[in-house]
Amino acid sequence: MKYCSAACRSHGVNATDQQLEATIVTLLQARAHDSTFCPSDAARAIGGEKWRDLMEPARRAARRMVARGELQITQGGIVVDPSTAKGAIRLRTPR
Repeated sequence: MKYCSAACRSHGVNATDQQLEATIVTLLQARAHDSTFCPSDAARAIGGEKWRDLMEPARRAARRMVARGELQITQGGIVVDPSTAKGAIRLRTPR
């Protein structure tokens, strides 16, 4: 497992984290190659009414996937370093 940071490594990866990563992959595959989506889409897909509790785990899942080269995180249409991104982010297939 490739982790995005020491904090991510100390947290570890549980079944919910794996489910979020799988959901992100499914969402990537369901969209056009040039489109983006919010990590909240993955959180909502598996969290139901408690999706807000899954926002940070969804962002961590996205950061792990970036570390493995599976996706990119953008802000304002520009690829950003996931370890320094603050605020709203979007996920997309690597280009």
